[in-house]
Amino acid sequence: MFVGPTGAPLRRTNFRQRTWLPALQAAGLPAIHFHDLRHTGNALTANAGANLRELMARMGHASTRAALVYPHSTDERQLEIAASLERLVQAGLTARPTGPAARPTGTQRARRTTTEQ
Repeated sequence: MFVGPTGAPLRRTNFRQRTWLPALQAAGLPAIHFHDLRHTGNALTANAGANLRELMARMGHASTRAALVYPHSTDERQLEIAASLERLVQAGLTARPTGPAARPTGTQRARRTTTEQ
């Protein structure tokens, strides 16, 4: 993605001083680490809903331990999870049959057993 002034691949020893820091300054960005791009991209991928196996494949990790560094719990993601759960519950409630043919819930069966004893 980045090449040196001669078009050759960048060497790790001079990348930060010659390329990365001037690029950040030109873009008006704070001095962030290059690896922060990887971390941010993978954290956003996790927030987008990628599961652990998908994150591992994208990052080239063989162990779950390395991949678990990237997913973070955010307020936005918690709201998305709650909304998804609410949709599932509402769909289940809507689909439930009513009347004499309705199957009792586990709680209803447990209460009936307790009161019959």
